Amino acid sequence: MSDVAVRDEAAIMAVLDHVMDPEIPVVSITDLGIVRGFAPNPPRVLLTPTYTGCPATIAIEHLVREALDAAGLDDVHIERVLFPPWTTEWISERGRRQLRAYGIDPPHPEAQAVCPQCGSSDTVEVSRFGSTPCKAQWRCNACLEPFDRFKCH
Repeated sequence: MSDVAVRDEAAIMAVLDHVMDPEIPVVSITDLGIVRGFAPNPPRVLLTPTYTGCPATIAIEHLVREALDAAGLDDVHIERVLFPPWTTEWISERGRRQLRAYGIDPPHPEAQAVCPQCGSSDTVEVSRFGSTPCKAQWRCNACLEPFDRFKCH
């Protein structure tokens, strides 16, 4: 494989755009903001988990390795980057739409949670502990449906 192919950031990012988050299979790791970017020397993908204890981190790294290998980019390394820590601000607009359609309210630090089922902002946090450690459990007072919301951080 040529150095040009290995170091083509656009090609690498295109491959990673098809790697879905194992816990939220409707959003890619690029749209979730887990992929921090690419560094050329040595060629490596920079990944930041949603939080340092995320149990899906190793699974995501394995999925990235499989995708890179399948694309012939086996010389590209994977580097876990913990600083600065991941923030919900890194979720793309497309990712926010996909999360909402899946039933997860993507947070906006300055705004009240919005029910992804009916759109009401008459919501309440039920528990800081949701279906995964990076999400909290919320309930809509209008339609009474529970939903997850990413913790703002």
